[in-house]
Amino acid sequence: MHGILNLNKPAGMTSRDVVNIVQRLIRPEKTGHAGTLDPLATGVLVCPVGHGTKLIEYVQQLPKTYVGTFQFGKQSDTEDIEGNVQTLSDPPQPTQAEIEAALPTFLGRISQVPPAFSALKVAGKRAYDLARQGKTVELAAREIEVYSLTLLDYTYPELKLEIVCGSGTYVRSLGRDLARSLGTAAVMSALERTAIGGFRVENALNPTTDFDRETIERAMLPTVEAVQALPQVTIGQEGILRLSQGKLISVEIEQSGSSSGPSEVAVVDAAGNLIAVVQPGKEGGWRSVKNFANDYL
Repeated sequence: MHGILNLNKPAGMTSRDVVNIVQRLIRPEKTGHAGTLDPLATGVLVCPVGHGTKLIEYVQQLPKTYVGTFQFGKQSDTEDIEGNVQTLSDPPQPTQAEIEAALPTFLGRISQVPPAFSALKVAGKRAYDLARQGKTVELAAREIEVYSLTLLDYTYPELKLEIVCGSGTYVRSLGRDLARSLGTAAVMSALERTAIGGFRVENALNPTTDFDRETIERAMLPTVEAVQALPQVTIGQEGILRLSQGKLISVEIEQSGSSSGPSEVAVVDAAGNLIAVVQPGKEGGWRSVKNFANDYL
């Protein structure tokens, strides 16, 4: 059993809880997930299975789409409503025009300080473990990328935004920084991940409703879906045999504006099965970095 599961994580569960449900049903195959969602959050959780677990990094690189809801005039240690929430005394009430004027400053490559309550490590320990012990957690700012920010609804104090961003973005921290730029504070009250690349929530499977091994087998997507962002080439049986032997192959890639060409390419057979992910070799030709050729001989 090898492939990709597009699941819709319910609120109140950790991402690990969902993985554990899948794991119990697919043993002895392995599974995992790409992109952690906090218990408060719902939506798309991509769970690779079997050989698909070797491709998690490619799912992580896909753009992610969120719908985040925020409450102005409040602050918390976790930056969401699950922490120690405090209501500000007579905070300013931003207008919709002020919010729309501020949003463009958070587009593109920007610097973001992650929340203290996060899974990032500080001196080998999880930041949230240190924060829960009452210790001061200072995380370095890092670069993230925000592709679009759309105001969906606003009636003070509640703001709803659609965010399309790259990996490593903390949506609650985005709400925190937006509020600060408007002279106030905000906490995230709800979050739904509506898409990771082409994995969309409307096509996702609920892991708690009528969920069994048969359901998983029917819902399993091919592993090639994990590398949907890579250029793709088709090879024949001779090329598959060469890859199974660890040899270089020749592939022809159409250039699209970049003189250097792609750094990685997805190689598929005539049926569309993912055979390998290849990179340019030092000796010419292309060498595999992820290789599933033996499954298709």
